[in-house]
Amino acid sequence: MKNKTIVKKPGVRKAVITQTLPTLVLWENNDQKGRRLRFRGNLGVRTLVIFNFNDLLSSFVFAGNRNSTLVLFRDINYQGPRKVFRGSIEVDSLPDFNDQTSSFIMSRRRLTNAEIDDIQARRVAPENFAEVLGNGTVAMNRKVVKHN
Repeated sequence: MKNKTIVKKPGVRKAVITQTLPTLVLWENNDQKGRRLRFRGNLGVRTLVIFNFNDLLSSFVFAGNRNSTLVLFRDINYQGPRKVFRGSIEVDSLPDFNDQTSSFIMSRRRLTNAEIDDIQARRVAPENFAEVLGNGTVAMNRKVVKHN
């Protein structure tokens, strides 16, 4: 009977790359009080009407990396005046945009003003974003993936 020698190969470590998905919590009242909604990922919500949250946003917490972008739009389908926030931020009140948000886009990466202009012109979220449509359907790359 021969003795077998077990040779261990030097360990190979795999690089692990983590990308922080942005999270967003919306509240109907100032100081993160009242009814709330939570969202996560690269996401566009064309209308908050389907969540019974249209024109109710008063405060929020947006968590992501330093380049993450949140864009609040006054009107549905990413229309009207907008407020842009970059990086993680906690907003206790929106004095000049209180109870006016009807749609939003959130991204793990920095969206340029030109990209936001394009979103408004095309009325759709960028490619590779999940998007909640006006009827409650969720689409990815404009293909329906789930119906509520």
